[in-house]
Amino acid sequence: MKLGQLLAAAGAAVTAEAEDIEVRQLVYDSRRAAPGSLFVAIAGFHRDGHDHAAEAVAKGAVAVVAQRPLEVGVPVAVVGDTRAALADLAAEIHDHPTRRLKLVGVTGTDGKTTTVHLVSDVLEAAGERTGFATTVDFKILGHVWPNETRQTTQEAVEVQEFFAELVVAGGTWGVLEATSHSLALRKLRGCEVDVAVFTNISAEHLDFHGTLQAYLDAKAILFEELLGGEDKGVHKTAVLNADDPHWSYLAGRASSARVLTYGIDALADVQGAMLREDATGSRIQIAALGTEVELELPLVGRFNAQNALAAVAAGLAAGVTLEQARDALARATPVPGRMERIAGDQPFTVIVDYAHTPASLEKVLALLRPLTSGRLIAVFGSAGERDRSKRPKLADVAARWCDLFVITQEDPRLEDRAELLREIEAGAIGAGKRSGADYLVIDDRNAAIAAAIERAEAGDTVVLCGKGHERSIIEGEEKRPWNEAEAARTALRTRGFAA
Repeated sequence: MKLGQLLAAAGAAVTAEAEDIEVRQLVYDSRRAAPGSLFVAIAGFHRDGHDHAAEAVAKGAVAVVAQRPLEVGVPVAVVGDTRAALADLAAEIHDHPTRRLKLVGVTGTDGKTTTVHLVSDVLEAAGERTGFATTVDFKILGHVWPNETRQTTQEAVEVQEFFAELVVAGGTWGVLEATSHSLALRKLRGCEVDVAVFTNISAEHLDFHGTLQAYLDAKAILFEELLGGEDKGVHKTAVLNADDPHWSYLAGRASSARVLTYGIDALADVQGAMLREDATGSRIQIAALGTEVELELPLVGRFNAQNALAAVAAGLAAGVTLEQARDALARATPVPGRMERIAGDQPFTVIVDYAHTPASLEKVLALLRPLTSGRLIAVFGSAGERDRSKRPKLADVAARWCDLFVITQEDPRLEDRAELLREIEAGAIGAGKRSGADYLVIDDRNAAIAAAIERAEAGDTVVLCGKGHERSIIEGEEKRPWNEAEAARTALRTRGFAA
């Protein structure tokens, strides 16, 4: 694509003699620059791309987009926001794939990944061909592969490239996990959303957003995206959890879009009622659009019932029947690292889950407590360089539900490891718990998991929280290989159990 034509999509320009330069690739990482690439300088949290523009040019970049003038020997287009420009350029260079692909975006604090999977299942029950991008994995039609990037939402270049590949493969619907970070950082700018889904919100990522209101406003960007874009034959719809009091604020931000609510406790357009809930799943009565069905959902927990209702509502917005949605959800399977049971011959239960916020930890522990005849034992930590306010709250939650819990590392990053653990432990001390009796503090996560499993007896439940599906632990700036489920199996085998 010609440089001038491409830059016009971002409201940028270069001199007339540079407009005809051929651009073959769009990059934001100088290490990926190659002959014919256009380098966009992004000011990151640890590094500033402007400092690496010369490196990109040395590797063949033919032009640079920056937020300030640079002398690097190639044309430089200066814009006010390079993140917004990157998104606009990415959509343009990939020919705006979401103008030809119908799109569901799912946002919220918890439940996004599971809901994305369930929405995909529901759409496919009606004959649609789907792809999705989540914290855990990617899918294009029948091909699924793990997300090993440690990014829930990749940068705009990868997002647009993914949807372009889905279009080429013959996909009809894309389903996207939309985090508050990705929305605030403009990674999803240029994604033309047709159905926006809200799961719930609780205090999270306040280190980045500052306040709960700012966090909510970031989520609201997804619903504002419903207001424009191509007419793809789908009524633009906001799907909102009526059991969460923030739903009405998001409905207001969706403006002229249709609103479909779902809920169990509150009155909703897609009304769920829990008929049975146990360790195998739930039986749910669902009423919507004058029709009622009963669903045997093979996913454990009330929160998964709410995720299923969100998928039903999204499906209805897309033209799926209630019966088709029910049949799809009856075949649902757990997402890796989400209430994942570690099978073996041990006389106690071991579960791996991604719960890493006080609200999600409480949901998991409250679910497991009545299902556990013996003691409830939890292992958890809190990520370094992330919201510090939640650290003591995690231990406070564990203190209320667990017989024993082990505080350990999650992703310490560059923080002082001992201080991080002390900040979590403060919640246990505040709850009147005693170190060595009610809880343990063990820095090494492998050792923490081993300690929990070593103490487990018949009838107990050991739940390992915070890492879930993730395949690395970030220590310093290094990603070290990690597999929570395998760590649990190793600890079980050490005790002599087959796992």
